[in-house]
Amino acid sequence: MKNSECTIFIMFKDRWLQKYRKEKQGWVQTSSNGTVRSCSSEQLLSHILPPLAGIKGPHVTVKVERDSTN
Repeated sequence: MKNSECTIFIMFKDRWLQKYRKEKQGWVQTSSNGTVRSCSSEQLLSHILPPLAGIKGPHVTVKVERDSTN
């Protein structure tokens, strides 16, 4: 699976807070309120590493879903 074939979700309990997609120009972050901004791969890592390490609390998870269009 390539980076451009999936979406990464940072979730709190059963709802997503942020999602990340790899576009042609780089990574794009979308927040749950609809705000869209570009981000670097370093920024993406700084957002997903704390939940993976368990620092953000027990109810925050990272989920990766393969996109149905690929």
